[in-house]
Amino acid sequence: MKLQGRTALITGASSGIGRAIAECFAAEGADLGITYNSDEEGAQETASRIRAAGRRVLVRQCDIGDSAAVDALFEAVAASELGVPDILVNNGGRDMRNMSVSQMDDAVMESVININLMGPLRCCRAFIRQRLVQGGGGRIVTISSVAQHLPTPGSAPYGMAKAGLGSLCRSLSREVAEHRITVNNVAPGMIETAMTQARIDDPEAREASFRNIPLHRAGQPPEVARVALFLASDDADYVTGQTWVIDGGLTMNWGGA
Repeated sequence: MKLQGRTALITGASSGIGRAIAECFAAEGADLGITYNSDEEGAQETASRIRAAGRRVLVRQCDIGDSAAVDALFEAVAASELGVPDILVNNGGRDMRNMSVSQMDDAVMESVININLMGPLRCCRAFIRQRLVQGGGGRIVTISSVAQHLPTPGSAPYGMAKAGLGSLCRSLSREVAEHRITVNNVAPGMIETAMTQARIDDPEAREASFRNIPLHRAGQPPEVARVALFLASDDADYVTGQTWVIDGGLTMNWGGA
């Protein structure tokens, strides 16, 4: 098992990619702290699957847009039977679409940036502080988006935040390398989750989306989870500061789409 004896903290694990990562990590031996923002039922379902794999789990509600809530989360995990996490997966975030900058008010802009960029930054800060007390070592894996590479008309702050995560990954990897902490991003394209289900279920919308994807299909959450597993494991001990794109070739095709 690749993660035997380790503890991972995964934000936003009530469904989709976060749940898939939690299940994948549990199957590889990790105990897990998982968070949700509003979907407690979904988080408890994820927890049930983790327990079915024979692993321990702690479920906490956490608004990663709130510094105090993030600090309390890390304190709670450290004080629990799980102990200080060895692995942080920043998966929590929020979507936005179909809103031009000219129509956007401050509350929307600030919320998208706060949750999608500042939230992972806060989690990284709390994680690194705990790892330094433990003498270093650790893995940070952030779930970003192909939006960090592609234009995002109608959701400019979302693209800004995801691009910021790419910059954070590179800068932070340099800061913490001497402490044996690696920092990497995973940037998914169109993945079949609740966020994309309506587009996939609509034949015309699905075909319009698939037309731009060379592999002509949506990705599945376990496909993202397996890359996150690699980056969290000893197999990636010499990998840091990188963004791993999982998009069926979408970014390679964008210029001709």
